[in-house]
Amino acid sequence: MSTTPMPWSHRLSWPALLLSLVLMGCASYQSMEGSNTTLQSDLVLRFEQVYTRYQGVPYVYGGSTPAGFDCSGFIKTAYREALGHTDLPRTTAQMLNGGQFVRLDQLQPGDLVFFRIAGKEQHAGIYLDNDRFMHASSSRGVTVSSLSNRYWINHYSQARRFL
Repeated sequence: MSTTPMPWSHRLSWPALLLSLVLMGCASYQSMEGSNTTLQSDLVLRFEQVYTRYQGVPYVYGGSTPAGFDCSGFIKTAYREALGHTDLPRTTAQMLNGGQFVRLDQLQPGDLVFFRIAGKEQHAGIYLDNDRFMHASSSRGVTVSSLSNRYWINHYSQARRFL
């Protein structure tokens, strides 16, 4: 029989090894979750900077310039300026056919929110956070609104993720 000591790795018990793996996994998960929160905050900040540039710009059907935006023109401009994202569809109808469906309770910054007005899905905005979305409103121009506002929640139809 050998009197050479066993390496430390052979002295760990299975319960101790299992516990250390679980703790490492939890630390890794918390780190990734914190990183995700930072990324979301950065997205909100980028979109809010775009909003600051265009706040109050009037609604113009078919518009996609600082002289006037329609809702999808504003979304496309905001995505390009905030994220460098240039391949977003141009119209609301095309946007509805793209991206990934997102449930209302799983909205994240940058998700597109869609509303059914006059019987068809014809209005959209960009979700920011805390129940807020920015959009080109026909009555107020580029603005930020609350999803829980009775008008908007009653007309809400779906959300799509393009990020």
